[in-house]
Amino acid sequence: MSSKHQTFDLQKFLASRTNAVNQSLDKFLPGEKTKPATIHKAMRYSLFAGGKRMRPAVLLAAAQACGGKETDAMPLACAVECIHTYSLIHDDLPAMDNDDFRRGKPTNHKVFGEGIAVLAGDALLTQAFEIAAQCKNFPRYPHDKIILELAKASGSLQLVAGQVADLEGEGKKLSVAELRYIHERKTSALLCCSARLGGMSANCAPAQLAALTDFGYHVGLAFQVIDDILDVTQTSEQLGKTAGKDVAVQKATYPAIVGLEKSRKIAAQLTDRAFAALDTFKGRAVALEALAEFLLKRDR
Repeated sequence: MSSKHQTFDLQKFLASRTNAVNQSLDKFLPGEKTKPATIHKAMRYSLFAGGKRMRPAVLLAAAQACGGKETDAMPLACAVECIHTYSLIHDDLPAMDNDDFRRGKPTNHKVFGEGIAVLAGDALLTQAFEIAAQCKNFPRYPHDKIILELAKASGSLQLVAGQVADLEGEGKKLSVAELRYIHERKTSALLCCSARLGGMSANCAPAQLAALTDFGYHVGLAFQVIDDILDVTQTSEQLGKTAGKDVAVQKATYPAIVGLEKSRKIAAQLTDRAFAALDTFKGRAVALEALAEFLLKRDR
């Protein structure tokens, strides 16, 4: 698994892409002194709180695998990060997961209050579509297809559906199928959308889009299974967010349902499937392969 990309410097790739995404986000967003200043400070507080930029990295790596230009993909990378950040702000609210820390810092509502946190999330979601609408028109994927892709991934059948099912599942004994439904929507949907949008920004062929969909789906599921494992095995300091919360609120997780060892096996199997999906790129998807392996072995 690791021999495929021994020469690829993933840390350098992640650092340079994070920097590029941050610079672009800074340009796309209103300045923090722009009236009303409070909302723009709150939006920027969470957006620039030091996230891993994993979804933009997957999107940019997918564009690269399809021979696209980073400048064409960048608005879409920024859009998915705005959607991801909005979802975290809302997830952390007392009415939802009630978290005090995110990325090692106090959560948005702890700093700005609940009302502003709700509005900051709303504004970032809206901002995502404003940014995405500024991308180029790609021959196979005009603006309506791009916007539809983002809207479907973040709507009531996917991202929001996952959060609803997650909330309703607290304290209940869920089956593996029910848990997978949550993970598919809460985590996999946006990662899969990121991989697809990266391909679309490179005007990829339908077969390439199908491969990226397969990759994104399996990597997204693996990502969340590993998240479940880390909540049990790591400290709050290591994670940068409150550890052990899943157990405390009796949230259904893979370790709770199938045990730690089987959870690790499931994560490895999902990652293997993600690798298999990339065979169609014949060695041009080294960045995506390295990202998949990094997600499997991460400790936070």
